[in-house]
Amino acid sequence: MALRTFLRTLGAGAPSVDTVVTTDPIRPGTPLRCEVTVHGGGADLDVERLRLELVVRAEDLEPDGSTGWTKPYVVSTATGGPFRLPAGGTVVRHVALDVPWEMPLTHARGTRLAGSRVAVRTELAVDSAVDQGDFDEVEVHALPSQDLVFQVYEDLGFRFRESEVKLGAQPWPDRMKDRRTAPFWQELDFHFPASWNRGAQELETVLVTRPDAIDVHPGGYPPVTLPAGEPDRAAWTRAIEDHIRSYWT
Repeated sequence: MALRTFLRTLGAGAPSVDTVVTTDPIRPGTPLRCEVTVHGGGADLDVERLRLELVVRAEDLEPDGSTGWTKPYVVSTATGGPFRLPAGGTVVRHVALDVPWEMPLTHARGTRLAGSRVAVRTELAVDSAVDQGDFDEVEVHALPSQDLVFQVYEDLGFRFRESEVKLGAQPWPDRMKDRRTAPFWQELDFHFPASWNRGAQELETVLVTRPDAIDVHPGGYPPVTLPAGEPDRAAWTRAIEDHIRSYWT
């Protein structure tokens, strides 16, 4: 995946940057590796900083409980400087960004999740002038265990509606047994099956993924915890259905 950034704020004859994402596919818990090629402009330059940011569009929780879209939230950063950039020359740097286990997903089972946006931004600092370039969107695909949760929900008749990434303190009660460590969470909204007798039209689900397990939080209730490794579709379907029905009959 090639991402080209022209550093407009550094003036005429400024350098440009090609950032190539070499990790395919990008998944939670796996470093996102990039090859960054900086092309020199019309004069020799001392590059003070090359910085990559992995960002996600997130919805901030205001103190009064209302929400509003903020500027994209920086999930992780990595640097690759300083260095000397000759006029008309090139400098190549290999940079890896951490992708946390709780990284919001943009795709599950190969399908785009409405509402999810993740990007890489390349920043170059020259002579105290900083150009952050553009937000170049990337895809973050589900792990096999996360894909199976989406498959189970579909098998049970749920229909995915949209995703929201939220910042701030999780407004869940203590009974949630929240093992989240990131300062954000991804809320996955599903339509209930028409055949279910329930008091709500939608089921908000949060996945808290760790190396050894995944917590499936249905709505504002405690999770059902499923082990990592080779997932058992039939066993996971029974466990998730029994757990949801214990709160929504």
